[in-house]
Amino acid sequence: MSVRPETAVGVIGRETPERLGGVLDHHPERVPIGLLSRVSSPRTSGADERHVRVLAELDVPLPPVVVHRPTMQVLDGVHRIRAAELRGESDVEVRYFDGSEEEAFLLAVQLNSAHGKPLSVEDRTAAARRIIASHPHWSNRRIASVTCLSAKTVTALREGSTEDGPQSNKRVGLDGRARPLHPAEGRLRAGELLAQDSHISVRDLARRAGTSVATASDVRQRFLQGRELLPPRLRGGGAADGDGPRGHGGGGSGGPGGPSGAGGPVLLDSLRRDPSMWHSESGRRFIQLLTIHPASPVEWQKLVHDLPAHRADAIACVARDYAEAWLDVARTLESNP
Repeated sequence: MSVRPETAVGVIGRETPERLGGVLDHHPERVPIGLLSRVSSPRTSGADERHVRVLAELDVPLPPVVVHRPTMQVLDGVHRIRAAELRGESDVEVRYFDGSEEEAFLLAVQLNSAHGKPLSVEDRTAAARRIIASHPHWSNRRIASVTCLSAKTVTALREGSTEDGPQSNKRVGLDGRARPLHPAEGRLRAGELLAQDSHISVRDLARRAGTSVATASDVRQRFLQGRELLPPRLRGGGAADGDGPRGHGGGGSGGPGGPSGAGGPVLLDSLRRDPSMWHSESGRRFIQLLTIHPASPVEWQKLVHDLPAHRADAIACVARDYAEAWLDVARTLESNP
């Protein structure tokens, strides 16, 4: 068995300490062993004495251990410290990590999962569950890269979790980029923002809606042109859905006329084409508000199906309030001479 000096730090290449949220010193220093806390949070079984003896018998300097500076907890190197003691040494080389305890845990899991005496599958599984709870915005592949589990295993752990932990509508991948967990939500949110302010910049729209600039630009173009905000792939439809103005040439994907009857989509298209509607702020506002509504019962049902069940009553209450408001608008318009 051989131990290379770079072993302790080489695996950091998957996730640098900076990306994990902390800073790892590049220059080791010698520290008395008595000052170090050898409680290794990811490793529940403690040190493997057989592995310790193998290390102690090696006629080479052992790599520096990694220590969390604020707590002096050993993040990586419990076996090396024990081996140094067997050799009669009173101090070891240490590289300090500066960061929060949760960031230190992430680094400890990664370092102990891929070299030396790797964490057991049980320890890595427990670590993955903890990371899913503390970093719900991380993608399954990113968590897998830290724990050395497969992405499929992490997916199963996330789906099987019954904890009411924090949720996120984004996932941060291995490249550090955040992507919407449900792309349709970002587009619909962008449509709402455009209805409030059609002059909002694309970059500001992307930031506030949580989408990419390219997606925000596409939504803006669709909104101003009176087209569906969601492309067919996000509406669950195929080529028959089309991607032109809503209602143009007939009903939506769920049947003629969508939720408002056979004439609704055709009339809406007519309103969009009427210059007089765009000559007033009220006219533009109404077209924008009507445009963000789904055009067919199928789209409405898809939205309802994807809603969190525990918020159903609150959403239904809000929906009724808005429905009553729209009915009041219709009654007012119909009663005008």
